[in-house]
Amino acid sequence: MAKIELIDVAHEYQIGSGDYAVKDINITWNDGVSSALLGPSGCGKTTLLKIISGLLRPSEGTVLLDGEDVTGLSPQERNVAQVFQFPVVYETLSVFDNLAFPLRNRGANKQEVRERVHEIAEMLDLQDLLKKGASSLGAAEKQRISLGRGIVRKDTTAVLFDEPLTVIDPHMKWHLRRKLKELHARLGLTMVYVTHDQHEALTFAEQVTVMDVGEALQTGSPRALHTRPAAPFVGYFIGSPGMNLFDATLQDDGVMVGDLKLSYPSETLQGLGGKKLQVGIRPEFIEVRSDPDDGAIKSTVEAVNLTGSSLILDLAGKGLDFKVRVMEDADVNEGDTLYATFPDERVILYADGRAVKSTLKEAA
Repeated sequence: MAKIELIDVAHEYQIGSGDYAVKDINITWNDGVSSALLGPSGCGKTTLLKIISGLLRPSEGTVLLDGEDVTGLSPQERNVAQVFQFPVVYETLSVFDNLAFPLRNRGANKQEVRERVHEIAEMLDLQDLLKKGASSLGAAEKQRISLGRGIVRKDTTAVLFDEPLTVIDPHMKWHLRRKLKELHARLGLTMVYVTHDQHEALTFAEQVTVMDVGEALQTGSPRALHTRPAAPFVGYFIGSPGMNLFDATLQDDGVMVGDLKLSYPSETLQGLGGKKLQVGIRPEFIEVRSDPDDGAIKSTVEAVNLTGSSLILDLAGKGLDFKVRVMEDADVNEGDTLYATFPDERVILYADGRAVKSTLKEAA
């Protein structure tokens, strides 16, 4: 097990180009924590994983494992295992021999190999497949073998997963995600899981880092990322649908969003002149009712969308278009008039892409 720290890490694939795949990365993954790197394709997730594993040396910055500088060490010297998007197995070997390979490569005796392989096979439901050839198995079984090879050595300090469920069918994805959580609880290994799928990240990890265009925008628990996204991209990328985001302009003692004025304490607005302002609120945090309410936004229902256990309403009012999530049995139809309220504590003000720490004092 290991604590992983990235300090001022940045990387250019072409040195001196100024085109950074990742930049200004400062992240700490504590010993034994399950973490995820979440973001769209091309945002730098895999580059970071290669830097942690030792497959890539960063152009700038330092990588620490349990406080030791390992920036220049090879993957073998770091004892970090990596499970890739496509299963990596020795097709000509049996499942047993695939699992045993890392142990034999380190000179383990036959008894140790046999006991450890059977222990890992039991954890991964591979006991009945140990004598089978790896080439005869499907993608899900092969990925379990890849995982087993990563954790079979007891000196493994961390396991890194690079989109490991991409080639797995939906039913088996659920099974393998559950198996990964069980393994983490049982072994207490430090795990870092890379994915573009928010559901995978938020259901697997205790700590999630959201990335975009090479930057780590926010690290926190799934709940923190959902309730208080530190950047508009985090709010938009997490959630289905994502956060409602509105361009805003500074005006006297508040900001204007469409035809709606949101009033803030004067100290909150200091220094915001000339910055790009946005206001965000999640669809599930907006309150709606059919009766008029002082201060509420009179809105027209533009569309009603059923999404399983809830309805997503497209509303328009006060010069704003926004989405609201309500219960699936709500009696609402296109063309209806609803009155929407943005609770003060749920509204987030952003300036140049970062949240302003404040709470509305009133909504008008």
